[in-house]
Amino acid sequence: MNLSDTRLFQGLEEQEIASLLDCLKAAKRCYKKGEVILSEGSATENVGLVLSGMAMISCSDIWGNSSILGHVAPGSVFAEVYACIPGQPLLVSVSAAEDTNVLFLNVGRVLTTCTNACPFHARLARNLLAVCAYKSLQLSQRIQHTSSKSIRGRLMSYFSECAKGSKSSSFLIPYNRQQLADYLGVDRSAMCHELSKMQKDGMIEYEKNRILLKICGSM
Repeated sequence: MNLSDTRLFQGLEEQEIASLLDCLKAAKRCYKKGEVILSEGSATENVGLVLSGMAMISCSDIWGNSSILGHVAPGSVFAEVYACIPGQPLLVSVSAAEDTNVLFLNVGRVLTTCTNACPFHARLARNLLAVCAYKSLQLSQRIQHTSSKSIRGRLMSYFSECAKGSKSSSFLIPYNRQQLADYLGVDRSAMCHELSKMQKDGMIEYEKNRILLKICGSM
């Protein structure tokens, strides 16, 4: 993937990005499926940029119950808020949903003018702020999806967002059934039963992770 196509490096040329990566002492790490990238309770000074694969963000309570808060696709970043607050323990864990490559950037070097006085350093800092704002929007969207009291309402709210984002009534979701249930805060068995009912009612068709919205039905 080209880093210039990502939100973090938007508006920067490849040569400028290469100079920045050297200035920021960027480091690439590879993780196997299921491997923890950042653990809950730890602190980080680095922003992670997924180069390939997929990362999942989750949190657990003291009883060991886990909830999926979101996913990080190639080109997206994670831990940016925690990296901006030195010593702040993570309230979430980040793990590899599949074999995943991550580029780590020290946020202190992003926010501090480098000794080389790179003219494009400020652009990177503005992009990081925009990324943080976008993540805040994503959190608001999840709150919206889980505001409905019914499982059907939560599913349709999420599917509606996916359809709008893909500009198609047919789309792929990044979660398996358990992950989708965790993301929406519902029981997996009850959600699967509701999906079957929605398909029977002619509202959707689905096969694995592909969803087709057919008609608008009752929430």
